[in-house]
Amino acid sequence: MIVYRLSRARFAKDLSGKGAELAGGRWNSKGTPMLYTSDSIALCTVEVAVHMPLGIVPFDYQLIQIQIPDDIGITELSEAKLPTDWKSFPHSNATQVIGDEFIVEHEKLVLKVPSAAVQGTCNYLVNPRHPDFPKVTIVGIEPFEFDKRLFVK
Repeated sequence: MIVYRLSRARFAKDLSGKGAELAGGRWNSKGTPMLYTSDSIALCTVEVAVHMPLGIVPFDYQLIQIQIPDDIGITELSEAKLPTDWKSFPHSNATQVIGDEFIVEHEKLVLKVPSAAVQGTCNYLVNPRHPDFPKVTIVGIEPFEFDKRLFVK
């Protein structure tokens, strides 16, 4: 399976989940590493856009294509299994607890979750501490330019 990630150029080859570990996110609390990826380039774009202030166009980004082996087990969470506030803004602590538990349990390498930003799409959260993580590989990196219309005030 190929998943996608957008990252500043200097972090394009870093799959450690360190950025999420330092900042925390919807699906992990500070101190818990997690690699956020998406099922499409379009979803990656929206996921970056929703975190940028209006009027600021992200620059120096790279599109990273990541291969996750097809024989790797995936835990899938449907919206029905999530707390009612799972896509609230700011995000709920309840989703961080779910992600943190996923990382600690080491049961599966990937957690598939619905996107809070785009209905009907999914993000794939990868556990960089899982024993199968070395099987995750970058298969492509290319410059990415955002459409400025996404960031107009």
